[in-house]
Amino acid sequence: MNKIILAYSGGLDTTVILKWLQENYDAEVITYTADLGQNDLRDDIEARAKQAGASLSIIEDLKEEFVKNYVFPMFRGNAIYEGEYLLGTAIARPLIAKRLVEIAREEGAQFISHGATGKGNDQIRFELGIYGLAPELKIISPWREWNLVSRKDLVKYCNENQLPIEDSGQNEPPFSTDENLLHISYEGGILEDITSEPPESMWRNVKSLDDASDSGEEFTLEFENGDPIAINDEKLTPAEILILLNDLGSRNGIGRLDIVESRSTGMKSRGCYETPGGTILYKARRAIESICMDGDSIKIKDELISKYSSLVYDGLWWAPERYAIQSLIDNLSENVQGQIKILVKKGNIIVLSRRSDKSLYKSDLASFDEEGNFDQKDAEGFIKIKSLRLKNRDN
Repeated sequence: MNKIILAYSGGLDTTVILKWLQENYDAEVITYTADLGQNDLRDDIEARAKQAGASLSIIEDLKEEFVKNYVFPMFRGNAIYEGEYLLGTAIARPLIAKRLVEIAREEGAQFISHGATGKGNDQIRFELGIYGLAPELKIISPWREWNLVSRKDLVKYCNENQLPIEDSGQNEPPFSTDENLLHISYEGGILEDITSEPPESMWRNVKSLDDASDSGEEFTLEFENGDPIAINDEKLTPAEILILLNDLGSRNGIGRLDIVESRSTGMKSRGCYETPGGTILYKARRAIESICMDGDSIKIKDELISKYSSLVYDGLWWAPERYAIQSLIDNLSENVQGQIKILVKKGNIIVLSRRSDKSLYKSDLASFDEEGNFDQKDAEGFIKIKSLRLKNRDN
C-alpha cells in the first residue's frame, strides 16, 4: 500500500483531502501538523484526523525552531518583499517542508500531499522546498487533480463520507487567514475588492490607532551577532522575544498592512497583514546596524534585499543562491550587537538611543566643531577623483 504524509490543518480542505487520498491512491495516510504559534490551532486535530482515517497523526511544537532558524536569519537580511511585506507566511513554508520530508523518510512514505490551491504561492513554496530536499519523493496536490471546486462540494463530500467537519460556514470569516508567531495574513473573499477598506472587525491582534494607548511604551532591545537576545535586560528565547514584541506592537497599533503584491504565479493579489513584533524588529535591526556596520557593508546588504526577499517569497529557501547570500549576511552580522531603546506609540516606532561596544560612530570624528583626527584638506583630492567622470562626460 502507498504511504502518504499529509500537511494537515484539521479544517475542511485537508480533512476532505485525507479521505480522498485514501480512496484515490489506495493509501495509508499519516497527517502532520506544525505548531508555529497559530492561535487557531484546533485542540481536536488528532481526533479529527483519526476519525477521518489517518493511520497516525503527528503534531509538533516548532515555535522555537521557527523563530531561531528561519525568522531571525531572514531578518538578518532585512528581508522585505516589494518594499512592504515582511514575509510572514513565506518563511514558515521551508520549515514545514523540511519536517514533511524528514517524516516521510522516517515512515518510509513515497508521497507528500498538501492542501494549497492551484492559484496561490504556497503550492510553489511547499513543492520547491520538498524537491530541493528530497527529489525522490512524489507530491500530490489534490486541488490540481480533483473535480471539487467549491466549499459546497467539499461539505457534500464530507456528508457523503461521514467526515468530522462542520456543515455550516456561518461562523467562518468572509476571507482566508494564515497565522503563525510572526504574523497573521488575510486574503480572498471580500478583500478581493481593492476599492474597499477591510472591516475593522477583521483585525485580530493589532489595535487601531484610536484604541492604542496615548502614552505608548518604552523598552530596550539587545542584539548579539545580529539577533535579538534580551528585552529590558532580560535574556529570553527567540520565541519568547517575538511573543513579547508582538504584545508591545499590538497594544500600540504597530504592524497593520494592506497591500497589493505580485504572486509567484504572476497575478496580483491583495493581502492584509498583522506583523507587530516583526515590524519593531525590522526597525530596531536597521538602527543597530547603522552604528555597527560600515557604509559599504550596508550598501551591499541593501543591494541584496530584493533578491533575497524574492527567494524567500518564491519558495527557494533551500536553493544554493539563498545559502550563498545567507553566508554573506551572517558574516556581516557578526559585529551587530548592542542595545536599542525604543518608544512604540500610536503606530510609530521611535528609536530613542543606540549603544554598542562595536559601534563605529565616533562623535569627535563626526563633529563639525572638532577636528577628530581628520584633515579637511584631504576632501579636496577625494572630490577631484570622484568628479573626473562628471567633468569628462559630454554635456
